[in-house]
Amino acid sequence: MTAKPSRENVVEVVDIKFGYANREVLKGLSLKIPRGKVVAILGASGCGKTSLLRMIGGQLRPKRGYVKVDGQVVHRLTRERLYLLRRRMGMMFQVSGLFSDLTVYENIAFPMREHTTLSEGLIRQLVLMKLNAVGLRGAHGLMPGDLSGGMARRVALARAIAMDPMLAMYDEPFAGLDPISLNVIAELIRRLNDSLGTTSIVVTYDVKEALKVADHVYIIGDGVLAGDGTPEEIRSSKDPFVRQFIHAQPDGPISFHYPSRPISVDLKMRKARH
Repeated sequence: MTAKPSRENVVEVVDIKFGYANREVLKGLSLKIPRGKVVAILGASGCGKTSLLRMIGGQLRPKRGYVKVDGQVVHRLTRERLYLLRRRMGMMFQVSGLFSDLTVYENIAFPMREHTTLSEGLIRQLVLMKLNAVGLRGAHGLMPGDLSGGMARRVALARAIAMDPMLAMYDEPFAGLDPISLNVIAELIRRLNDSLGTTSIVVTYDVKEALKVADHVYIIGDGVLAGDGTPEEIRSSKDPFVRQFIHAQPDGPISFHYPSRPISVDLKMRKARH
């Protein structure tokens, strides 16, 4: 029997444990994504942000705990039910993920042709509307290789919201962008979320843009939830971990080095071998 969807939360992450080989990444993470909101998930590289998105989308299975999307435990769904759920999700990948041999127009039309029986005339109208929303209607005939980095991100954003998803996920949408493109992408995420009535998850390490665009912020540290709150609460937090991350301080609980023996030990061992 399918659980009744939560009216308040589109996504519920409960006590997730996950890792690769012998390395634990998430060690008991729990959080909720409220319906209709833009939620930012922050954390240093390698803290498990992208892995969390993949568990929400059903690409990865947690070792412990569960993820619910619209009331359904994702890793317990059959393949058919998982695919049905994914049709209600949109994903903007870290590297845009555009089909290199399809035009901009064809990239946006692809999910509509794959998952609907709409006529080509209606698909054309919808594609041009999505491209117009990101300011690229005039680029519909270009190939991905003809686009700048910022333009490719905007096309990827248009494809992510092509089906008017219940849940839109953005994996590092601000990485590698110039200041103008970065600001445009951030404003588009906020505006499209509100105009489409979508719920959005923005995974990023860009603190400034995340605090500007989000309704609520989660910070992952050492595999668990290190802090959460509104952007104002995060900015004023006295927690050492949160303060170090938000203000980019070099000293604090967040370590720069991957766990290892003291360098003096490795140097002595190398000297002894020679």
